[in-house]
Amino acid sequence: NAGKFLESATVFDNSYGTSSDTVKSLLADGFDVILEIDWQGAQQVRNNFPQAIGIFILPPSKATLEQRLRNRGQDNEDVIARRMRDAENEISHYVEFDYIIVNDDFEQALTSLSSIIVAQRHSLAIQKNSQADLITELLAQR
Repeated sequence: NAGKFLESATVFDNSYGTSSDTVKSLLADGFDVILEIDWQGAQQVRNNFPQAIGIFILPPSKATLEQRLRNRGQDNEDVIARRMRDAENEISHYVEFDYIIVNDDFEQALTSLSSIIVAQRHSLAIQKNSQADLITELLAQR
């Protein structure tokens, strides 16, 4: 209620949130900030930071998703069943994101994520400011 969170959500009976001050500080220091959040949090981030880039990570199949949940060893059968039931709704929000990565092969998914980050660093919106002096010099008539 005090506005200290950039985003917050309750997911599967757990409450999560991201400190707004921490994210702003990291961005001001020139760091890329990656938030591992669900679609609810991503909506809030987009409302507060329209320039944020959304990357939706999909499992390669429902069977793989279920196996991964089981392999974690953190949830009982009821929780796993609930997560699987809720998965379709969660996944339906993929259209709200800028990129999709299918996490079938971890190394390939990591390469895709890294490629998106590098590409975004070189976008016009970023480079026109960070390279303003160079661009002015290159365009200066002699």
